[in-house]
Amino acid sequence: MEIEIITIGDELITGHVIDTNSAFMAKMLVEAGMEVRYKSAVGDSMDAMVEAFRLAWRRAKVTITTGGLGPTDDDMTKKAIVKVFRRNLIFHEDILEDIRHRYALRGIDMPAINQNQALLPQGATLFPNKMGSAVGICIAEEGQVFISLPGVPAEARQIMEDEVIPYLQGMRQGEPFHVVRLRTTGVIETKLVEKLKPEMKIPSGVRLAYLPSYGGVDLRILATAETQEEAEKKGNNLARFIESKVGKYIFTRGDDNLEAVVGQILKDNDKTLAVAESCTAGLLGHRVTAVSGSSDYFLGGILAYSNDVKTGHLKVDPKIIEEHGAVSEECAVAMANGCRELFGSDYALSITGIAGPTGGTDEKPVGTTYIGISSAHAGRAQLFSLGIDRDINRTRASYCALEMLRREMLDIK
Repeated sequence: MEIEIITIGDELITGHVIDTNSAFMAKMLVEAGMEVRYKSAVGDSMDAMVEAFRLAWRRAKVTITTGGLGPTDDDMTKKAIVKVFRRNLIFHEDILEDIRHRYALRGIDMPAINQNQALLPQGATLFPNKMGSAVGICIAEEGQVFISLPGVPAEARQIMEDEVIPYLQGMRQGEPFHVVRLRTTGVIETKLVEKLKPEMKIPSGVRLAYLPSYGGVDLRILATAETQEEAEKKGNNLARFIESKVGKYIFTRGDDNLEAVVGQILKDNDKTLAVAESCTAGLLGHRVTAVSGSSDYFLGGILAYSNDVKTGHLKVDPKIIEEHGAVSEECAVAMANGCRELFGSDYALSITGIAGPTGGTDEKPVGTTYIGISSAHAGRAQLFSLGIDRDINRTRASYCALEMLRREMLDIK
C-alpha cells in the first residue's frame, strides 16, 4: 500500500511554520506496516493543489492531505477536492449542529463563517474530529483512497489514530506483519550498530531501522510472513537478541517515552523526586510533569540559575563555587543534595552546565554539563559533553538526567 502525504499551506512553503504533521503521520503509517513513498507540500493555490492532488492520485494508492479545511477564504482544500473528483459540496445539518454545540460549550456564539465547514464533498466518508470543527474527509474510488485531514496537529493526530489507521488496516491486502519498537537512550546510533552487527542475523521478511533523535535511538523491527504467528515470532526473536546485547540502553519495548517509564518506576516503588536546574531552566521538570499522574511522585523543583540561588536556597557552600565553579562535579552534587533536603524527596536530580552559544572556555567548552543525583545512599555527579547548540544541549541534558535516575533505581551499571 503505497502512500503519499501532502501538507497544505503557504506558511509551510515559506518556512514560517515547521511541518510536523507529515513526520508523525509517516511514522504512524510505517509502524502500521504501510509504505510512505512520497511526501510533498503545496501552498494555498487552487491550481497548485489540483495539480498536486492529481499527481498523487496517479502514483499512490492512498493520498493523505493535511490543512486547508478551515472556514476562511484561504482554506481551499475542499474546493480543490471537488474539482479533482468532479463532485458537489453538500450541506450537512448534523455537522453544523455539532459545531454550534462546541462553541456553546465555550460560551461563544458560532461565527456565521463556520457554516462553511458543514459543506463537504458529495459521497465522502466523514471521520469525526473530537478536538475541533473540521471533520476528516475520505473519498474511495477504483481501489484508491484520498483522505483529507485538518492541519491543526492535535486534530490530525487524533483522526489518524482513531479513524485513518484502522480504516487503512481494514482495506490493507498483503502479508501479515508485526512491528516491535525498542527505545534506547544513552548510546549513539553507530555504537548500537557496532554492538549488534557482528552477531546479528536478520531473517528474510524482517527489516530493522535505526531512528535517532536528541533523546535517544529507537529500533523499529518490521516483520512480515505468511501467517501472523510467524511474523510475530520473527519480530520478537530479533527483539530478544537485541535486548540480550544492548539491554541496558533499552528503557522500553513499546511507545512509552523515557519520562513515563521513569515515572512508573517511581510510582511502583512509592518514591518521590525533586529537581534543581540551572542551564535547563525548567525543561527537566517540564518533561517529568508532562506525564499524567506525575503529582503522585514529583514534589517540585527549583530554577537555580544564579549562584545566589544555588548558595541561598540549595545551601551550596560558596567555597565550592569559588574553588570549582558553578559548572562542576562538586556543585552538581551539592545542588542535588540540597534539593533533596529542601523538598524531602527520595531522589533529587541537578543539572548545571554551559548551554551556549557563549560562556565556554578552553577548560569548560560549550556543552560541558554536570548532572547530579542524590538519594539516601549517596550523592554523585557525572560529566557530559553535549555539543554546541543551546536547545539541543538542554534537551540532551534533560534526557541524560532521567536516564541517570532510571539506572540508579534499577541498579543498572
